[in-house]
Amino acid sequence: MPDLWSYITRDDLASLLRQARQEDLGPAGIDVTSELVVDAHQRATAVFQARQGGVLAGAAIVPEIVERYDKAVTLTTHREDGQVLASANRIATLDGPLRSILAIERVALNFMTHLSGIATLTNRFVTLIAGTKARIIDTRKTLPGLRALQKYAVVCGGGANHRMGLYDAVLVKDNHIAHLSTRGIEDAARQLAAMAAKRSPRPRFVEIEVDALDQLAAVLRAARDGGIDRVLLDNMPPEVLKQAVAMRDKTAPKVLLEASGGVRLETVRAIAEAGVDLISIGALTHSAPSLDIGLDIDRQA
Repeated sequence: MPDLWSYITRDDLASLLRQARQEDLGPAGIDVTSELVVDAHQRATAVFQARQGGVLAGAAIVPEIVERYDKAVTLTTHREDGQVLASANRIATLDGPLRSILAIERVALNFMTHLSGIATLTNRFVTLIAGTKARIIDTRKTLPGLRALQKYAVVCGGGANHRMGLYDAVLVKDNHIAHLSTRGIEDAARQLAAMAAKRSPRPRFVEIEVDALDQLAAVLRAARDGGIDRVLLDNMPPEVLKQAVAMRDKTAPKVLLEASGGVRLETVRAIAEAGVDLISIGALTHSAPSLDIGLDIDRQA
């Protein structure tokens, strides 16, 4: 499973949690309801548990939340990110002041339900293409401020990451090259590969998007000289993807082919069986339903 800290720094997560705390408790740090209803000395034990099956993500954040809300709360972890959950599985137990537990509840659940939803949906796609060589990867269609955590959740679900942002890899999209002819695309691809090779540090990969086989042929011809790592095949049906794979195998076999555009649970298997290497799915992060996780008071003291 991925290491949370390879995705987000402790300072960045602390900043995110400070913002979450303030928008919930306000500048004064007050839960008005608990102050009126719960005695300041009341203690309790509460359990985070799954209310449906899925894949867990976000549990690694809970200790950081507890640390920032009330160090008098004791956290016991029962499940780790990336583990498969069955309904009623316990994820973690909180023991301490009830007011603090109630303040922690929603922020912790917001992270876990959202990220576990991403991990669960990713895992459904990964399971559907089992036995093929394709890998499920994410996109930049993420919520501002949550990209690192959402991409972490994708890997918890068995997927892989595309580029993290505009800064770490090259992806030439249709809007970059809409003004070029097919011949112009081939020349531009060669120039791009040469320029990218001179950058320090070199981008993690160089990728060019195409939406037609004649464009693919042009890019593959340029790729024979090296420097182009991937080609993104935009909105191509499986029968066309198979032709694209055959062209790649004949012309530039080291280039990875990525299928993208409108991939659904119902279609992903056929796309994978076409022989592509990567399948990118924006829905993993922008449309995953939350996983149902709740907090139940176990006993009060």
